[in-house]
Amino acid sequence: MRSWRSTPVWSSSSAWDIRQYRAAGSPGVIVVSCASRRRMDRLYERGLTSPNFRHPVTLAKDLMSLDDVSGGRVVLGIGSGGTGFDATVLGQEAWTPRERAGRFGEFVALLDKLLTQGAVTERGTYYAAEEARNIPGCVQQPRLPFAVAATGPRGLALAARYGQAWVTTGDPALFETGTPEQSRAAIRGQIERLGEACAAAGRDPGELERIMLTGFTPDRNTPLDSVDAFVDFAGRHAELGITEIVLHHPIPDSDFAADPAVFERIATEGLAQLAG
Repeated sequence: MRSWRSTPVWSSSSAWDIRQYRAAGSPGVIVVSCASRRRMDRLYERGLTSPNFRHPVTLAKDLMSLDDVSGGRVVLGIGSGGTGFDATVLGQEAWTPRERAGRFGEFVALLDKLLTQGAVTERGTYYAAEEARNIPGCVQQPRLPFAVAATGPRGLALAARYGQAWVTTGDPALFETGTPEQSRAAIRGQIERLGEACAAAGRDPGELERIMLTGFTPDRNTPLDSVDAFVDFAGRHAELGITEIVLHHPIPDSDFAADPAVFERIATEGLAQLAG
């Protein structure tokens, strides 16, 4: 929260909360704080949305409140949930990949109904709702946008059906031993498969923003080495079809350590170069 308060207002148009459960602070409170202090066009909330420890009924209420407080600026960032400590934080066994994918599908579909219908009754394999009332609904109509993180076929199908944006972190299999060139080729393939999923769902792929969350590709944190490094990285991924790049705010003594002064220059000079 302190970093959001102290960061100058730049020309960048959005802020993301992507922290996992064990991070300090309540994600929802942090987004509310940001909404009250920052002149951002969009506030992406992914810190409180994991199916690992949330239920669509209660999450829908939280999201409507955040959308109201922010004046209709919140975007839901959602994925199938991590496989580390978040997967067992409530004391349950970690789900199998098959169950995780099944839960993700039910979660997104039910959440969509809860945010667009006044009352919902539904019973699925993993999630249920009984006369769940969500009046008056979201400020943004018919609901706040979904940014769906996915790389596999079932997740891409969800993004194509329900998403207003698609999120990638690259190919996890390339993180340790791959090259930046291999990573870009993998992302190009993901975008192609997203297009195929959109065609199957009867949607124009151009309707979805294509967002890349950095820090999880073989490039690691090198886009924050300098303004030139960022412009080169962003430009190469824009050529693939990525429409938005998400950078981590520098965190000392972590995988996301970087020079705050360079970060500020990227947010001003780097964005200006890309826009020019």
